[in-house]
Amino acid sequence: MRQIKVATRKSALAVTQTNWVCSQLESVYPGLKIEMEKIVTQGDRILEVTLSKIGGKGLFVKEIEQALLDGTADFAVHSMKDMPAEIPDGLMIVAVPEREDPRDVLISRDGRSFIELPKGAKVGTSSLRRAAQIKAARPDLEIRPLRGNIDTRLRKLEEEELDAIILAAAGLSRMGWLNRSTERLSVDICIPAVGQGALAVQCRSDDKDMIELLSVLDHEPTRMEVMAERAFLGKLNGGCQVPIGGFAESHDGLISLRGFVGTPDGSTLLKEFAEGNRPEELGLEVAAKLMDRGAFEILEAVNQEMKS
Repeated sequence: MRQIKVATRKSALAVTQTNWVCSQLESVYPGLKIEMEKIVTQGDRILEVTLSKIGGKGLFVKEIEQALLDGTADFAVHSMKDMPAEIPDGLMIVAVPEREDPRDVLISRDGRSFIELPKGAKVGTSSLRRAAQIKAARPDLEIRPLRGNIDTRLRKLEEEELDAIILAAAGLSRMGWLNRSTERLSVDICIPAVGQGALAVQCRSDDKDMIELLSVLDHEPTRMEVMAERAFLGKLNGGCQVPIGGFAESHDGLISLRGFVGTPDGSTLLKEFAEGNRPEELGLEVAAKLMDRGAFEILEAVNQEMKS
């Protein structure tokens, strides 16, 4: 079996995720040789500006996708929440492995839960989605910008005198650091990002051998959930400039999807819910419900503000 090359971001979490994918493949294909190419993306290089101000979705995948298109890598492993709704021509998401916990977690400096944080507590996050929902639930809290890899954000909790930070449970779990979390936030408080907790295994759409090899990684329930969430995101044409979240769960062949669109200051949060067994139709249905309630006006207002 020929040696193949996998492309990934250079961060510790990305490498850990990719190593996990490689170990799964090697357990199915003994003797398979996989070489890792670590790529620094635009999102990794720009750390002092919030994602919403520098383009949002795609910042962590473009260079990696180009390596696939150029043929310098055979497949890639991404965090699904980094993937834009549109995939470049010539590429495909061939497998979606079983998802980790998609929820967000609060890590506080003194062990206080979200509801116990004192008035005016400083909470670190650079996610508009998290910030808007946190402000809606606790308008008294102060949101502070927080960029960087997981280890950097954990360090800033102490260095920047923050009272708490919010991170994805999945990343902490994959790094073996979930015991540092104070509380897993209910989706009633904080709906996760589309695709959060899931991985996207990507390759060229004409590479039949690679498609066959990688398809063993696919977990159908996770794929169905992610399809619903991504259809929802695609319909709203949402990126990091607007607070948007989508969370699907599957039970006995039925998928439930809750989604929200909000204003960046958290003053308006529109939430909708639907169930069905056709994931893409479900995503479009929840998006349409939100559009009917004013999501289009929120999206337009934010887009106009970004242009001005």
